[in-house]
Amino acid sequence: MKKLITKIAKDSMLLRKSIRRCAYLYRLFRYKLRGFGKKVDNKLIVFSSFTGEKYADSPRAIYEYMLGSDDYRDYKFVWCFTDPEKHSFLLENRNTTIVKQASKEFEIVFATAKYWVCNHRVSLHRYPRREQVFIQTWHGTPLKRLGFDIEKSNNENYTLAEQNKQYLTDAKKFSYLLSPSAFASEKFISAFALDRLGKRDIIVEEGYPRNDFLFNYTADDVSRIRRELGLPNGKKVILYAPTWRDNQHTANEGYTYKTEVDFDRLREALGDEYVILFRAHYFISNSFDFEKYDGFVYDVSKLDDINGLYIVSDMLITDYSSVFFDFAILKRPIIYYMYDFDLYKNEMRGFYIDLSELPGEIVKDESSLIDEIRAVDSFKYDERYKRFNEKYNYLDDGRASERVVKKIIKG
Repeated sequence: MKKLITKIAKDSMLLRKSIRRCAYLYRLFRYKLRGFGKKVDNKLIVFSSFTGEKYADSPRAIYEYMLGSDDYRDYKFVWCFTDPEKHSFLLENRNTTIVKQASKEFEIVFATAKYWVCNHRVSLHRYPRREQVFIQTWHGTPLKRLGFDIEKSNNENYTLAEQNKQYLTDAKKFSYLLSPSAFASEKFISAFALDRLGKRDIIVEEGYPRNDFLFNYTADDVSRIRRELGLPNGKKVILYAPTWRDNQHTANEGYTYKTEVDFDRLREALGDEYVILFRAHYFISNSFDFEKYDGFVYDVSKLDDINGLYIVSDMLITDYSSVFFDFAILKRPIIYYMYDFDLYKNEMRGFYIDLSELPGEIVKDESSLIDEIRAVDSFKYDERYKRFNEKYNYLDDGRASERVVKKIIKG
């Protein structure tokens, strides 16, 4: 019955809006009821990363900085996860508890925590009170257009007007929005219509806390992560991290992704020298079967933090994902495999930057991809790559977490 209703709602805009409106009002009432009469705790901070799927990104970096500082010994930390048992190791840390995503305890924590630290859009019905502080860390420098900057969309789940309304609702909730650069600040302001809301000054342009690790990691970290992944000695590592597509969505499964790569061909051409770490976007709900490629392709989609994958990888292959902005900090080769470039550029979101700025080559077919991988032996950190980092990563220096926390929480 649920599948049938979902399918009908997807085909009928009026029914879809009605169902969403009823669901929103019910959830809003329940949320307010659960927080009714409860005071905001000024020393309570709630963290959520990728809608509870990961212990990662800037929320993790901010939490670990505060955990290691005596200035915040009397603060209490709560992490929200879809699978709390997977992250039970955090309970060994001082003043740290865990709640299950979307549970009653989860909503009570959000209703009473002084600070919300999230890298994703929160549910529409969850509004911070006047005395609460919502720190939106976001999750990357935008390559793809966002929110009000999207001129044409093939999103299977929401119309463009519905998407814009959601972005505006999100922006009204933000107390602070973190930014890694002047470029990102400008795009966030337009995408979330911050000028319209009179909230341009909520931008905190101090670099991305999540990238601190890329400046502070050690050789021991690299060795440890290689052991944990079971990577063979003597093999170079390719990180393949494609993003999701707006038009690949099913009513009951969510966003899915088809790997448009012939791994048989890649193994034949490169298997003696390379292994591949495959990292799907956290939106993607389908699983991947790489058993056939055991010892050559490693599915690392379920691992929490991508930073560990960055530092053990000799090169990155991506498409339209923002991962390359962060990976560029390491000054290693990047290849852009954009097999559906024309469709993506013209019929989906479009891009913020001129692709001639990218610190790597764009390829659109598998033969060219293999050629580019083989050519990385001659890779040089050239002027184009240097200009890219000077424009997009100039604030990252390993101390962004400290600056953000001191400016927002201690300040």
